[in-house]
Amino acid sequence: MDRAILLADMNSFFASVHQSLDPTLRGKPVIVTGDPEKRRGIVIAASYEAKAFNIKTGMLVNEARAICPQAIFITSQYHHYVHYSSRFLAIMRNFTPLVEPFSIDEAFLDVTGCIGLFGPPVEIALKLKEQIRDELHINCSVGVGPNKLMAKMAAGMQKPDGLTVLTPEDVPTRLWPLPVKELFGVGRRYEQHLLRMGIWTIGGLAQCPVKKLRKRFGVVGEVLWRCANGIDYSPVDPHSLDVYKSMGHQITLPRDYVGEEVKVVLLELSDVVGRRVRADGYRGKIVNLVLRDPELNFLSRMKTLSVHTDLTMDIYRGAIELLNRHWSSTWPVRLVGISLSNLVTDAAEQLTLFEDRERLKVMEKTCDSIRSQFGERAIFRAASLTDGGVWYNR
Repeated sequence: MDRAILLADMNSFFASVHQSLDPTLRGKPVIVTGDPEKRRGIVIAASYEAKAFNIKTGMLVNEARAICPQAIFITSQYHHYVHYSSRFLAIMRNFTPLVEPFSIDEAFLDVTGCIGLFGPPVEIALKLKEQIRDELHINCSVGVGPNKLMAKMAAGMQKPDGLTVLTPEDVPTRLWPLPVKELFGVGRRYEQHLLRMGIWTIGGLAQCPVKKLRKRFGVVGEVLWRCANGIDYSPVDPHSLDVYKSMGHQITLPRDYVGEEVKVVLLELSDVVGRRVRADGYRGKIVNLVLRDPELNFLSRMKTLSVHTDLTMDIYRGAIELLNRHWSSTWPVRLVGISLSNLVTDAAEQLTLFEDRERLKVMEKTCDSIRSQFGERAIFRAASLTDGGVWYNR
């Protein structure tokens, strides 16, 4: 291998944290839930003992309780997960400074330059797993590969407590026979498009002419082709989270939302994001919309606005355009997220003849001030009084 990349994935992280904090929970079915007082009564995570009863993320708590009445239900406690995540990263940095967090429970390591100190990549992976187990009392699966993509794919092949190595020579024999949906980066929407093209496996995608994919999906088509062939040149970036790249908020809904109800939630979330951006003196230009349906299928799409902005209605319009373009009005939604990225502090303001932006700024700053002084529910939009409203009704 020219590079030696590891992806460490903490197994059933939220549930495992509680089992680490309370040794009496180890070996027992533990289910972490949303806050029922905020109408988020769904399963967020489950220990492997609970998964043995077919408990799944996103399941209603009442359903999970019926399937596994002996389970121990714990309301999520995010501060514990952040603390364990930081300890997890600290252990990884004992091996290499090139550590890139990928999520709260996953991170990449580039150990190419550390082989002389700690041994071959597999030996480093074993030492890493042992140290995490000894210090955090949590198992993790580690994937080893020549790049981040291959390491990520390898980490998912054996859970829990797995260790898998993928080399370039393994791509035809171990990756290509897999269903195309197993390729990292292929969600439900892309899977459906690829299936309609007669592409059923990762190998089928790898062998499809790249020009055909680029014509169908644009630059994303070429990226998918590269991934299917195990090609990934992206570096492990230890500074990926050093600065604000975006600000956003997401919420798991208390039930399935459809149509106009989703638009109400988007307005409320745009309000929250706009307020956060204004409070820190930023303006952004890229709106990102994340949606998840009841079957846990995700959609993430972004739109570049014409100007940098901190106005709620600009964010909302961008999100609505993405919703209308990429999501059917009859398709149920269970999670909604909005973020604003490409943040700056010194962007010039563009004036318009058809909208009094100064008036909008004054109105939003006034609302921000009222909420800061009297609470989030002191002032709200009329749409929040409808059935789709989440913020006012929670």
